[in-house]
Amino acid sequence: MTDQIFVGRRKTSVARVILRSGNGKITVNGNEFEKAFPQLLSREDITNPFKVTNTAGQFDVFVNVNGGGTTGQAQAIRLGIARGLISLNPEYRPALKAEGFLTRDPRMVERKKYGQAKARKRFQFSKR
Repeated sequence: MTDQIFVGRRKTSVARVILRSGNGKITVNGNEFEKAFPQLLSREDITNPFKVTNTAGQFDVFVNVNGGGTTGQAQAIRLGIARGLISLNPEYRPALKAEGFLTRDPRMVERKKYGQAKARKRFQFSKR
């Protein structure tokens, strides 16, 4: 079986995910899953698609992720895993869609404008 790469994106993070049948080991950028994501919330975010589809421990996940911070990376990985599970078994789609795991979150950081301190914050106005 040839490996398929599933892409997940969030903010400026891009995750390339490979799913293989195995015992549930998750490898992120060659490191252990717990080492790459020390926060429990991020780890739960990544494993949620397996919990929703009752496939925890059935697949080994290999991830290459870059860009952004830990939260964006975790959500990008979650999207990649959800897309991979659907390609393996289309019956998982309704459950994953109901949880919102198939939606690519389009929100990005607004750019800074010239003449302003940040994207929306202005410099202090002085009347005199």
